[in-house]
Amino acid sequence: MSTEERIVNDVAAALERETTVNLHRFPLNLSFGDGALTMEGDVEHIMAKKRALEVAAAVPGVAGIVDRIRLFPAAQMEDGEIRDHVCAALLSENVLAPSAIWVIVKGKPEVVRETDDAIGSIDIEVNNGIVILNGAVTSHSAKRLAGVLSWWVPGSRDVLNGLEISPPEEDNEDEVVDAVRLALEKDPFVNASQIRVSCKSYAVTLEGLVKNELQRQMAESDAWYVFNVDRVINLLQVEE
Repeated sequence: MSTEERIVNDVAAALERETTVNLHRFPLNLSFGDGALTMEGDVEHIMAKKRALEVAAAVPGVAGIVDRIRLFPAAQMEDGEIRDHVCAALLSENVLAPSAIWVIVKGKPEVVRETDDAIGSIDIEVNNGIVILNGAVTSHSAKRLAGVLSWWVPGSRDVLNGLEISPPEEDNEDEVVDAVRLALEKDPFVNASQIRVSCKSYAVTLEGLVKNELQRQMAESDAWYVFNVDRVINLLQVEE
């Protein structure tokens, strides 16, 4: 057995042991070359995608990952419909109000919101269910919130968040905590006031009480949707 085959087999075995990843219903295609593992296929939710990447990265010999894992969409939507929903969500968010918003339609930019005093600009493109965000915003929180809102559109299969921060500023764990709290507060199905958020080495810990297991899972999903979160430790307890 070659080294490449051994690594692929080791990754597959590790994924089989990961309870959030259902390889039988949503198989992933794995290949390895030049030190990088390519992972391709659909998964059922964001936790499965992020945990699959985390598990694979921990396998000895995997120096890099080409991420082609997409979410199986909660609703079937055409790219134009997804783009319209993302655009509407970003337009309605006060944190993003200073930014101009453009959409890319068939490779051509179209203005949606532009003002003389606009600070930064968000370009929205959707390709095969993948939302692509480019441009610049004023803070890491704005970047992360734009990504979360894009993930929340039921037809979104992935979000590639290429937004830059202008003027540039260093990212930090407090910014991650602020963004996770903001996402939880925006989620109408989660009681954010009952949840404590902390972050260390870009691993987010959630503590507190929720009403049921569904809310517990939704709160964890919200944290995973936040850009640059590498791990979520879900210590939330269900009320008895």
